[in-house]
Amino acid sequence: MQDRGQATSSENLLFLTDDQLRKGIEAMFFAYRGFTADPDRILENYAYGRAHHRAVHFINRAPGTTVNNLLDILGVTKQSLNRVLRTLVEDGLVEARIGNRDKRERHLFLTEKGRALEQELSKAQRKRMRAAYRAAGPDAVQGFRQVLEAIMDPGMRKLLNTMTDAG
Repeated sequence: MQDRGQATSSENLLFLTDDQLRKGIEAMFFAYRGFTADPDRILENYAYGRAHHRAVHFINRAPGTTVNNLLDILGVTKQSLNRVLRTLVEDGLVEARIGNRDKRERHLFLTEKGRALEQELSKAQRKRMRAAYRAAGPDAVQGFRQVLEAIMDPGMRKLLNTMTDAG
């Protein structure tokens, strides 16, 4: 049972002012900037950008994913993804294998070199996330996750839950 102070505090969240919402929006922008800063510095050494990072991240999360699945996840055009994948394949970070059942499909896998880059990038982000989560505490972490999921489009929330369930 909540005490009266907790109920009042929770109810106040339902009536945020435009200024409070604006501050939250700005915090998201600045948090994203901080979240991407460390990987951006690493990617500069390879002449890669954030699109390369996202591709490497999701190929790592779902080895063997198809190009079409990656298009759905990233929400980019086929042309822009092909440009990114071509670079990653040419540089030896990603291997594209022809599908067993459907020869038109390309299944994507990170090479050893690709896994090493993904680990370097994710290590920097995990360090930042771990420090933030520890500072905020478990209740704030749970609340943060709920807010992020509520902001997502339903299809992305479903995809996230599928990925989270898979490991």
